[in-house]
Amino acid sequence: MAERKVDVLIIGAGPGGIFCAYELARKEPDLKIMIIEKGRSIEKRQCPKRTTGKCMGCKPCSITTGFAGAGAFSDGKLSLSPDVGGTLPDILGYDEATKLIKESDDIYLKFGADTNVYGIDKAEQIREIRRKAINANLKLVECPIRHLGTEEGYKIYSKLQEHLKESGVELMFNTMVEKIIVEDGTAVGAIIDNGDVIKADEIVSAVGREGADWFRAQCEEIGIETKPGTVDVGVRVEVRDEIMQSLNENLYEAKLIYHTPTFDDKVRTFCTNPSGEVATEYYEGGLAVVNGHAYKSKEYKTNNTNFALLVSKNFTKPFKTPIEYGKKIAELANMLCDGKILVQTYGDFKRGRRTTDERLARNNLIPTLKDAVPGDLSLVFPHRIMVDLDEMIQALDKVTPGIASEETLLYGVEVKFYSNKVIVNKDFETSIAHLRAIGDGAGITRGLQQASANGLKVARSILEKRSNA
Repeated sequence: MAERKVDVLIIGAGPGGIFCAYELARKEPDLKIMIIEKGRSIEKRQCPKRTTGKCMGCKPCSITTGFAGAGAFSDGKLSLSPDVGGTLPDILGYDEATKLIKESDDIYLKFGADTNVYGIDKAEQIREIRRKAINANLKLVECPIRHLGTEEGYKIYSKLQEHLKESGVELMFNTMVEKIIVEDGTAVGAIIDNGDVIKADEIVSAVGREGADWFRAQCEEIGIETKPGTVDVGVRVEVRDEIMQSLNENLYEAKLIYHTPTFDDKVRTFCTNPSGEVATEYYEGGLAVVNGHAYKSKEYKTNNTNFALLVSKNFTKPFKTPIEYGKKIAELANMLCDGKILVQTYGDFKRGRRTTDERLARNNLIPTLKDAVPGDLSLVFPHRIMVDLDEMIQALDKVTPGIASEETLLYGVEVKFYSNKVIVNKDFETSIAHLRAIGDGAGITRGLQQASANGLKVARSILEKRSNA
């Protein structure tokens, strides 16, 4: 068993970890920084399904793990408003969160992000969309969007990986952190899967959603204070581009929030992909959940738009396992579909009957997820969630008519695996000294931009602490 020592150890090479390392290396080049990532380097992240059409069960999955995390293969949308994508404004204040988002956005631009921003120059059209939303009791959250695109995001993160290497950051791929070492209430290092020990003055847990379950177990084992997080579960909706044309052209991603009349539950739209495709994500244990992608290149564009509808549930004690709750629902869908994604037409969804291969073949709307299995979501979701989704679809139909068409496709299950929310201070320090928690896996952020901004903030906090030592 070998032992090494670094100044800062970052667990996870998603946007939070990348931007933390970037800022540390930029401001203190002599700092010994190590990022440990369970997945592969970005150039080795290849998903066989993109060419074979079939999941090969790669371990770890290259879609959800590796340099840049799930963001490398996501649609790559940067939300430029603090109102979207996490809780940084609650922790840091609105002004500081705004400043950090601007600074992280500037870094994306430096590495090649598209300069075009959606949702800032169509005031009259957005006003009309807002009017329709208000009439339907929907709240339109205005948020400028910078769209990287799946393939362009991959290029940007490739440049960032090379930059970190050139800056002296040590990147350790295909390596799992087995345990964070705590002595007398202070984090002092980590044990990796080959038994080696990495000692560090400061440790940053920057795992994303894929690592949320691992971090929850660490919190329980070493006594990190947490509180129950939100459970987001729902479906991915697919319609023709024509149905979403007004929202797509004027906002790119319309962020709409609804509180359902029957149960007063919060339902929101999330991750809209104009001319995109529905995709499968695989998590540990082979768990299949649905997601969506959109490409910048016309070569890969489709005729369909997809977006998620997520029902947010906040439970009270003694509930403390939001990840397991979401997984159980996804497992039910997987069980019915032999490990694949379930698809149902909205017409069958309303009638409570299973979609069949025959009825799906008659549909004018062609599914972009070719191996989705026709089924019945009522065998998967609790009744309450079914009602929430139905009421949200009917409300959306008043803003963009056609969403509630009989032929609209609903794919299940989409789950966002937010961990129990880690209790942190404004420097993102946990109840364990010298251990900070950031990003989606800590229940603090819910997207690329706030996770990236979170990484910048933590880097500066670490440097300030070192200068005052």
